[in-house]
This record gives sequence, C-alpha cells and structure tokens, in this order.
Amino acid sequence: MPATRLDDIDRMILAELQADGRMTNVELARRVGISAPPCLRRVRTLEEQGYIKGYHADVDARELGFEVQVFASVGLVSQAEADLSAFEARCRAWPLVRECHMLNGEVDFILKCVAPDLSTFQSFLTGELTAAENVASVKTSLVIRCAKDEPGVPFEILEERLSRSA
Repeated sequence: MPATRLDDIDRMILAELQADGRMTNVELARRVGISAPPCLRRVRTLEEQGYIKGYHADVDARELGFEVQVFASVGLVSQAEADLSAFEARCRAWPLVRECHMLNGEVDFILKCVAPDLSTFQSFLTGELTAAENVASVKTSLVIRCAKDEPGVPFEILEERLSRSA
C-alpha cells in the first residue's frame, strides 16, 4: 500500500513509534492527539498491513563484545535468480551477517557483518564467505567509527513531499 493512503495520524503514529517503540499506547495516543482505543486499533492495522514489521531493542554491539564491524562487497559467478536466492538464504543462516542487500552495479551484494574480534571475522571470511558456492569475489571494509546510525525513515521528508503534492 503506498504511503499516500496513510492519513496524518497514521504517519504521526509511525514516527512516534519509530522514535520510541516502548511507549505505552496511552502515551502514544496522547502524543498523536487521539484517545487510546482508536490509537490501538490503528497500531494493530499498521502492523497487519506491514507498515510496522516489529519492535526491537537497539543494543550496543561493542558493549556486548562485538568489537569488529565490516562491510563486505560480494560478487557472484552467476546472477540467475536461483543463485541469488541461494546466496540470500545462506546469508540468513550466517549469524555474523546482520544485513544483506542485493545491489545494482559493480557488486551483487553488500553484507554488514559483526564479530567479537578480527580473527573470528577472518575465519568466517575465509572458511565460509569466500568458500561459499557461487562467490566469485569479496572485498571487505573494516568500520573505524560510525558517524550516523539512524534506523527507519525520515518522516519529515515524507511530510514535505505530501504537503507539496496537496
């Protein structure tokens, strides 16, 4: 369903939950200016329609001992749909791979990986990723620091676009 079919209250609910998914329904309703029962119905509808995919804690990987973060650019031998799907399935099974995105351009996939240390990542890289069927090339970039890590979407841009088209 396109975003233009959401009304202002739905978009406010999504923006508030994106900023703080732990708030109570009563607090959410207060923030968006409606009473609690219709707010809860709207949240459930947004969940059912797939606008809300889940609720997650933003954990600090380094505090938990995952000191290494790496982006791996992966080129495949074959880009046939069956081979792409097989690689995606393999990525979903690797615990160190936290994100997997198929790209258009010079590489087929970019993976975001985390590991407790470099030797653990290197073992994964040489023993699993580069050894995987259909993998032709892997180029890695070690993250030194993160300047921005903001999940979700910029609702303010959506609101600007919607107000221009109205």
